[in-house]
Amino acid sequence: MLTTDDCPKNILAIKDALEAVEGRWKLLIILSLSMGNKRFTEIAKEIHAITDKTLSKELKHLETNKLIKREVYETFPPRVEYSITKHGKSLQSLLDELYKWGKKHRKEVIGN
Repeated sequence: MLTTDDCPKNILAIKDALEAVEGRWKLLIILSLSMGNKRFTEIAKEIHAITDKTLSKELKHLETNKLIKREVYETFPPRVEYSITKHGKSLQSLLDELYKWGKKHRKEVIGN
């Protein structure tokens, strides 16, 4: 719970959270992986308009923040699969609230 007494700590915690999921794509990638493990091309197909270069960069950032896991299978050719971690799953309630807010916002701004 946010309190005004701990404002500097609140700001730091929110800053850390925003840095982990900042940008246009990270939460969409997490949402995609929350529906099951996927390969790079499957994620790219689900998230329209993201370039391969950007997807690669965002996946590395999410992996660094322990929100997703990259697993390489020793097959020929090698197969790489991404999955959401327990830490990444902890964002589910945030995604649910963003979804609800986004629907209300769309209705307020666009009227649909």
